[in-house]
Amino acid sequence: MSMSLTFLGIESSCDDTAAAVVREDGTILASVVAGQTALHADFGGVVPEIAARAHAEKLDGCVEEALARSGLGLGDLDGIAVTAGPGLIGGVLSGVMLAKGLSAGTGLPLVGVNHLAGHALTPRLTDKISYPYLMLLVSGGHCLFLSVSGPEEFTRLGGTIDDAPGEAFDKVAKLLGLPQPGGPEVERAALTGDPRRFAFPRPLLDRPGCDLSFSGLKTAVLRQRDTLVAAQGGLHEQDRADICAGFQAAVADVLAEKTRRALEASPAPVLAVAGGVAANSVLRAALQDVAARAGVTFVAPPLRLCTDNAAMIAWAGIEAFRNGHRDGMDLAARPRWPLDQKAAPMLGAGKRGAKA
Repeated sequence: MSMSLTFLGIESSCDDTAAAVVREDGTILASVVAGQTALHADFGGVVPEIAARAHAEKLDGCVEEALARSGLGLGDLDGIAVTAGPGLIGGVLSGVMLAKGLSAGTGLPLVGVNHLAGHALTPRLTDKISYPYLMLLVSGGHCLFLSVSGPEEFTRLGGTIDDAPGEAFDKVAKLLGLPQPGGPEVERAALTGDPRRFAFPRPLLDRPGCDLSFSGLKTAVLRQRDTLVAAQGGLHEQDRADICAGFQAAVADVLAEKTRRALEASPAPVLAVAGGVAANSVLRAALQDVAARAGVTFVAPPLRLCTDNAAMIAWAGIEAFRNGHRDGMDLAARPRWPLDQKAAPMLGAGKRGAKA
């Protein structure tokens, strides 16, 4: 086995089919992501059966393309890492079965990776940060504060008790007649909006701790929309912009305050953020401000590595492998898989798979 490991990563937990080849020094030799947005466009969300079928069809091609782009063959690899959960079970199963087949055929070691560990370890791949650090994973299906002290050592400090922020952005976009995915659309509309026009709630700020809630905020948006429609027979462009700006400001305030508390509860030299919602510039600026005030380094991986990808899975596999982790042919695909085994289960955690 070579001194520096090279792993193939496979990811299929939600609606992105992905494969990547990554070196232990952090070089991403290839990262292929095949999205399914068009397949689900008419349904207003990800349809598990359609997603599973698309993964089964696309996985082989993604792996072949990743190997071709990397210039390597299966014989040049040191191991195979695959998302084994949490996520939509059909997709996870497709990836796990492919990884097992490749491992059985080549004799390469197999490492099952928790999808959320992939996101949580990404800053080590991109920015070479050391343990421990505080991780805010903020995405379509998840919102978690994690203290990360090793490749498989995660302590949950808090998380969402209902909707994840990405889910809330999508639903608000839907309420206002904006296209999906909603995050970028809401952010765009908010650019010309007045965040102070509507007094939206800041849920759970009155309660101690780092847990978050976004469903009440979503309901407040719905009520405000209905009030305006009833009063004037419809929504003006400016109303829409002001609602988006107000909603986004509320999410930013809540995330900033809860992040400040998480840093107080578990001091760390680095605050890292990952997940698709981390791409929102208003939220990112709020978090950067919290980090600056606390005197800690702020790290956010590039967006293509914040959303679902297989490079993060390959990297998490390398770290786990170095930690002594090996899986056999009995590796199970898991729809639910909490990162912190000691923490009480979150309500609604993983209910939408692991969309980031």
